Amino acid sequence: MDETLLLMPGLLCDGRLWRDQIAALSGRVQPVVADLASDDSLDAMACRALDAVQGRFALCGLSMGGYAALAVLRLAPHRVTRLCLMDTSARPDSPVQSRRRRGLMALTARSRFRGVTPRLLPQLLHPDRLSDAVLCAEIMAMADRVGQAAFLRQQHAILHRPDSRPDLARIGVPALVAVGSGDALTPPELAEEMAERIPGAVLRIIPDAGHLPPLETPPAVNELLRGWLDDAL
Repeated sequence: MDETLLLMPGLLCDGRLWRDQIAALSGRVQPVVADLASDDSLDAMACRALDAVQGRFALCGLSMGGYAALAVLRLAPHRVTRLCLMDTSARPDSPVQSRRRRGLMALTARSRFRGVTPRLLPQLLHPDRLSDAVLCAEIMAMADRVGQAAFLRQQHAILHRPDSRPDLARIGVPALVAVGSGDALTPPELAEEMAERIPGAVLRIIPDAGHLPPLETPPAVNELLRGWLDDAL
């Protein structure tokens, strides 16, 4: 039986985030996209994800999905065969980030949900991708599908995430840390910090990508994940 690959999407992302990776890797693994929209804590997200798969599995998370992946490792390290952390961080929110997040949650709760607007796209995409109208429309549609209630749950989970940096040294499986070269939200220095703390981790910077490399540069991410799965990095 093929190895299971548990894919953890980011904030306001659904299975579309991983569509191209699922297509490229389905002959090598059995991909499962975790539901990270139904719970308001990382531990609850992790428990739901663990219930969605049997046995042991490879684990890959992007952004908020990376926070949830680290929660999975805390809850069931014996079930994870390998780990990929993509465009994420092991740090908790800073006080400034927490204030901004709470303000955004309050605004969202009392007004119409705006999802991802064109104004927010420069935070998510490499500058070279902002002219890709199809890609931008898909990102905004993905956020609309996730919706207001799930957005508030996800932000609550992110706001209350722990400092995972002390956990990194205990990771005992092959680990890939990857980040878009132009990621404005979780920049490469945060990936470097994680890779330095995870024993034997491989760090890869993905050229010409921002915060969403699986959507921005699918061939590069497909090749990277294939090498990670095959111990060929």
